[in-house]
Amino acid sequence: MKAAARSGTGYVIAALCVAGITLVGYRWLHLNPTTLALAYLLGVLGISASWGLRQAVFMSVIATLAFNYFFLPPIGTFTIADPQNWIALFAFLVTAVTASELSERARRGARSAIERRQELERLYAFSQLLLSSDSPAELLNLIPRYIVDSFGIRSAALWLSSRADVYRSGPAIDGLESSDLQLICVRGEPRIDAVHQLAFMPLRMGMRVVGCMGVAGSLLSRQTLEAIGSLVAITIERAGAVEKLSRAEAARESEQLRSVLLDSVTHEFRTPLTAIKASVTSLLGSSSHSPDGHSPDGHSPEERQELLTIINEESDRLNRLIGEAAEMAQLDANKVEFRFESAPIGNPIAEALDELKQLLVQHPVEVRIPAELPNARMDTAHIKEVMVHLIENAAKYSPAGAPIRITAEARNQTLTVNIADRGPGIDDFEQSLVFEKFYRGRNQRVQVHGTGMGLAICKAIVEAHGGHLGVTSQLGHGSVFYFSLPLG
Repeated sequence: MKAAARSGTGYVIAALCVAGITLVGYRWLHLNPTTLALAYLLGVLGISASWGLRQAVFMSVIATLAFNYFFLPPIGTFTIADPQNWIALFAFLVTAVTASELSERARRGARSAIERRQELERLYAFSQLLLSSDSPAELLNLIPRYIVDSFGIRSAALWLSSRADVYRSGPAIDGLESSDLQLICVRGEPRIDAVHQLAFMPLRMGMRVVGCMGVAGSLLSRQTLEAIGSLVAITIERAGAVEKLSRAEAARESEQLRSVLLDSVTHEFRTPLTAIKASVTSLLGSSSHSPDGHSPDGHSPEERQELLTIINEESDRLNRLIGEAAEMAQLDANKVEFRFESAPIGNPIAEALDELKQLLVQHPVEVRIPAELPNARMDTAHIKEVMVHLIENAAKYSPAGAPIRITAEARNQTLTVNIADRGPGIDDFEQSLVFEKFYRGRNQRVQVHGTGMGLAICKAIVEAHGGHLGVTSQLGHGSVFYFSLPLG
């Protein structure tokens, strides 16, 4: 109805244009026939450009009649006395119709170019949407909605030969039956139903058909449908490839982590077990020489005490290794309960220093904490554990006599604690790796005992507090480990 009303309006305007030109040329300006013919041609071109070929041809015909009636002698009749006027009238009509046709072609070409540009813009926007996810399951649910949003159609459906479900843009089927989608996929040929505004397009990857796409509510060009189908097929294949690559990478990393874990745990567990075994064997050997436990080649009480001390220390070390592994597993699984409170940072620092006083005998420790420092929101027991790990690392990796400095400051609603040492330093490459589980510094793996879990535990605890753990270091000049906590 709207198209018919618009077409009728064009005919009325064409008739009014002829009437206006005739009135101006005949009544007021008294123009000669040549000038009037050119004026009529301009009007025909304007109508053709604005309304179309049919209205322009209609105007050409009535302009020819008006030209004959008002401007060719005998004036006031449709009779043509001079044969030359037949030629002029025929030339005018042919020129008007030809100009209308050329104008309509230019109009159709411009409209087609605009439509192609809009389709390209929509295809580009659609391709950008398809890159928003690499998950095949998520993409299959999103693609039909993307098609509807990008191309202004009523509904869309997607079916893949590798899956049983039909993925739709909404609950309405709109003629996109699953049986039709499967049939098109089997045949591998598109089907376009202009009457019902339905289109089915197979999804191809080269010569292989991987599924079918159906759209309803709009007649997109076949080229556009093929482009959409190709983009969808490529995107699904890409997402599947990325998912397989991610799984392979995860499996590789899992295997690598398992190897590192076994290597680290085997090495670290073997050392205390070897010491315990050697001490126990020595004690048993000395006791077997004499019923009363004393023999000429037996151990003195001091030696026996030293061996028992080794057994005790290495047992504690073994117990600590197992405890760290269990704690790391609990932190990774978010099974550790934190009891947050507002407390001064000096408390966990003092407790950590008291626990490590034997290790710190050869390292002077300087603690600088401002008296007016505000409290932090923390679990004191776990922050003490963080301080123990960081201070212990500073002592183990620093030469004897090297000082350790602990400072704290409040800034921007956070409290930051720094532990500085005079150790060998950490190069830039390793600074981002030292907080990973089981990672040991390349130059310290043999010289210093450890599992590589301490800093990973510290990082997990600090991040659970809403803070950040980091390090700044310079080779040959030591390192500064720091962590932040929210103010309490």
